[in-house]
Amino acid sequence: MPRFTLPDGSVREFAGTTTGAELAASIGAGLAKAALAVVVNGVAQDLSEPLPDGASVRILTLKDAEGLEIARHTLTAQVLARAVKQLFPDAALAIGPTVDNGFYYDVKFQAPLSSDDLPKLEATMREMIAAGGTVQRALWAPEQLAQHFATTGDRFKPLLIAGAAEKGQLHNGKASAYTHEASGFVDFCRGPHAPSLANLQGMALTLTNLAGAYWQGDSQNEQLTRIYGVAFATQKEMDAYLHMRAEAEKRDHRKLGKELDIYHMEPEQVGNGLPLWLPNGMVLRQELEMLAVEEERKDGYQRVSTPVLAKEALYYQSGHLPYYAEDMYAAIQIDEERYRLRPMNCPHHHHCYAARPKSYRQLPYRIAEYGNVYRYEAHGGLSGLMRVRGMCMNDAHIYCREDQVVDEFIRVMQLHERVYKIFGIDNFRMRLSLPDLNKLEKYVNQPEAWLKTLGYVKEAMQKSGLPYYEAAGEAAFYGPKIDFQIKNAVGAEYTISTNQLDFLATQKFDLTYQGDDGANHPVYVIHRAPLGTHERFVAFLIEHYEGSFPTWLAPVQVMIIPITDAQNDYAEQVRAQLFHAPIHTATGGLRVEVDTASERMQKKILLAQQRKIPYMLVVGKQEAANGTVAVRLRDGTDLGAKPLEWVLARLGQEVATRQDVAASPAGGA
Repeated sequence: MPRFTLPDGSVREFAGTTTGAELAASIGAGLAKAALAVVVNGVAQDLSEPLPDGASVRILTLKDAEGLEIARHTLTAQVLARAVKQLFPDAALAIGPTVDNGFYYDVKFQAPLSSDDLPKLEATMREMIAAGGTVQRALWAPEQLAQHFATTGDRFKPLLIAGAAEKGQLHNGKASAYTHEASGFVDFCRGPHAPSLANLQGMALTLTNLAGAYWQGDSQNEQLTRIYGVAFATQKEMDAYLHMRAEAEKRDHRKLGKELDIYHMEPEQVGNGLPLWLPNGMVLRQELEMLAVEEERKDGYQRVSTPVLAKEALYYQSGHLPYYAEDMYAAIQIDEERYRLRPMNCPHHHHCYAARPKSYRQLPYRIAEYGNVYRYEAHGGLSGLMRVRGMCMNDAHIYCREDQVVDEFIRVMQLHERVYKIFGIDNFRMRLSLPDLNKLEKYVNQPEAWLKTLGYVKEAMQKSGLPYYEAAGEAAFYGPKIDFQIKNAVGAEYTISTNQLDFLATQKFDLTYQGDDGANHPVYVIHRAPLGTHERFVAFLIEHYEGSFPTWLAPVQVMIIPITDAQNDYAEQVRAQLFHAPIHTATGGLRVEVDTASERMQKKILLAQQRKIPYMLVVGKQEAANGTVAVRLRDGTDLGAKPLEWVLARLGQEVATRQDVAASPAGGA
C-alpha cells in the first residue's frame, strides 16, 4: 500500500496508485479545489502525475510562494500565449518564463505591437480565465510536436525542442507539452501547471509594458517583442506592488540622474556602459571618497595609487584570466607585449605589499585605493549606473597573520556598518557566498584550504552579531565572500559591496612576512569595498534619497535668490561669506550659487526645489537692510528671517556631522 508523509509528519496510506490530486481530495474538498501542484521529495510536479511510494509530499496553493509561481507560469504559457495567438494569428511564440512578481512572453509579430494593444490582450486573458478549462500534460514524440508547431507558425518552438534534446532534457526521448483541452492550444513546456484555468480565477493580473529582446539573448539573432505582466493572489497584494512600483519609477536613478545632471551616457561615441560624470555627479564622488578616506584613516589604512592596466602575464599569475576571461576586455598589443585593462585592483595591491619585506610587527598591513577597473559586462545586462563596464571601486586589501584574520574580518564588517549608518541604511543583511565543492572547475581546487578559510569567516560572522544567510555556489574563485545586501526606501534590494577572504594570493604572489622565529610565513588577504563602486553606490543613493541628498552630499547646498536686481550685490556678498566660511567639504567649502535670472522670486524658488537644493536664502530690500536672509528649505518649510551667523552654524553642523538638522514647524532649528 503506497504511503506518503505530509509536512506535519502524518502519514497517508492508499490502496493503489495515487496522484497528487487524489491525495489533496483525501485531505479535504477545500484543498482539492485550491491545489495547484504537488512537491514530491522536494521537486514540484503536476497533480495528475502518480506519487512514488514513501514520498514526502506537500500540496501547493496560491498561499505558497511556489504555488504562486506555478500560477504565474500558467498565466504566461497557457493564457497570455493563447491570447496572443487569438488576436494575432500570424505571431510566432518563443518563450514565456516567470520572473519576480510576474511573467513575460517573447513573441515575433508581423506588425509592431504597441502599448495600446496591451488592454486588448489583458481583456482577452480575463475572458479565457473566466471560461476555465482543464490543462493537461502529455508526452509527444519530438518530431510530432515540432510538426504541430510548423502548422501553427510558431517557428521558434521546434528550435527549443531540438535544444532540449541536445541537452538531454527530454523525458525518455519524449517532449513535454501542455494542452488547454477546450481550445486545443498546445505549448512545449516542462511545467508543472495549474490543472485548470479555473484555479486562476480571483487572481489579480495586469500587463505592464513592452520591451525588445533578442532570440536566445543573442544580439546577432532576431529581435522579438517581450510582453511583461505581473500577477498576485489578491488585488490587495497587486495594489501594494503597483504602489511600490510607482515609487520606484519616481526614484529611478536613470531618470533622476538625467534630471539632476549627475551623469551622461554616450554609447555611440564613448561606448556602452561607460558613464560620463557631470559636475554634480563629480561632487557626489568627491564627497563619498572623502568619507571613505576619513573612515579608513580611523582604522589604520594607508592610501596607494596603481595603474589601470598591466601586462597580461599579471592576470595569469593572479588567476583572473583562467577564471574571469569572459568578463575582461580583450588584450592590447603595446611594444610586442600584451596588456589588459584591469578587472580588479588586487594584483596591483599585492605588488605594493611585496615591494618591501614585512615583519610580523608590521601586520596587519592595510592599503586602500579608489581604483578604476573595467569589466566587459554583456550588453543586455547594462543598466544605467547600476551595471556598467567602467567603474571606480572603493577598494582595499588587508594583509594579516592567521591569528589576526577573524578580528580583521570583524573590523571590516564594523566599518561597513558604521558607514551605512551615516546614510541611514539600517535595513541590510549579509550573504555568505560559499563554493560548490562539487564543481571545482569554478574554484581553486584546494578543498582543505576552502574549509579552513570558511571556518574563519563563519567564526567572524557569528562573533559580529550582524544578520547573515548562506548561499552556495556564489563564492569568488579564490575564497569565500560576504555580499552586503541593502534595501532602499521602497524595499528594492541591492548587492552593494563585498568582503572576501583570500587564501590563494599568498601562493600566487609569494606574499609572506618574517615571523618572530625568523622564518617566512604566508599572509592571508582580505579584500573589501564598503562603498562598492562610485557608480553603483551613487545609483543606490539617488534612489534611496529620491535625489534629495542630505546637505553634506548635495551638489549645490545653497541657492541665494534676490527678489529684484537691486539685491544682486547683497546676494553676492552673502555668497562670498558662505563660500569663504571655514566649513570643510570635499570641494573645499560650501557649494553656493546665486540665481540672478530675470524671473519672479516664486519661479526661482520652484526651480531650486526642482533641483532639490537643500537651502534657499531669499534676499529682498528688508533682508539687505537688516543683514539677514529669509531661509526656506526644499520641502517648502519657511524658517523665516535669520542672521547669516545662524545659517552658517546650521550648515556647519550638518556638514560636520553628515546629518541634516530636523526643521521645526514653528520656524526654528
